[in-house]
Parts: sequence; structure tokens; C-alpha cells
Amino acid sequence: MSTPIRMTLVFPPELEDGITEALSAHAGLPGYTLFHAEGHTSDFRRASAGEQVRGRVQRRVLWMLIDPAQLDVALDAVRATVASQDVRWWTEPVLAAGRLA
Repeated sequence: MSTPIRMTLVFPPELEDGITEALSAHAGLPGYTLFHAEGHTSDFRRASAGEQVRGRVQRRVLWMLIDPAQLDVALDAVRATVASQDVRWWTEPVLAAGRLA
């Protein structure tokens, strides 16, 4: 495997099952970390009334350390299941990675 990159997906909670199932269905893809987050944006058109009052929207953030050659496979798997303008993604270089033991 070449040096991994970190793929980040940010999406609304209602897309969580579709996205995680799409990624988990591909045996060749690595695991991921998923956590709950809140985001702020200038576009609250799709936000709930409570989110509009708080000024933050509920989001899920998924991190996956992935070989760059697998990036399109992962993104295509998500797109095939959840084609949504509400899913944002980007990649970042990983300078080092490993296990402590």
C-alpha cells in the first residue's frame, strides 16, 4: 500500500446508514471512524427549526485512512447509494500512521 490519505465525508444524520452500509459492503475498503458533529453554514435552507435557532446543523463526520488508488472506489460506492448534495468530501495527506504496539 502506498502512503494513505485521509478521506473525510461530512453529511446529515439521515444519510448515515446508507453511507456506512455502502462502504462496509466493499470488502477491499478499510474501516472508518464515525462521529457526531455540529456544523455552521451560511445556508440553513434545509435545516430544522431547532438547528436554525441554534445556528448549527447536526452532521456526521466519517474518516477513512485509504490508499489513494481506492479513493474512487469508495466515492463511487457512496454515490451509487447516496447521491446527495448534502455530502461533502475531501482528502488530506497523512504524514505518518501506525499502531503503538
